[in-house]
Amino acid sequence: MPTVLRWGPYRAYFYSNERGEPAHIHARAGNREAKVWLHDLTVAINVGYPAHELGDIIRHLRLNRKSLLDAWNEHFGD
Repeated sequence: MPTVLRWGPYRAYFYSNERGEPAHIHARAGNREAKVWLHDLTVAINVGYPAHELGDIIRHLRLNRKSLLDAWNEHFGD
């Protein structure tokens, strides 16, 4: 489960067994987690985040989208 980004209480990572899925990132803080598709930054799964916090997470992921995609492609191959 490579962690590719940390900010504040958040950790962005992916699971190494998710090769068959489109590029995405999991964002976790405490017991809350969201799965976000990197191609359009839409939320696939949200467990526990209120809408306003999820919006903040998406904005931060958008700022780092290229490096997140680069990390995905480096780990799984293009």
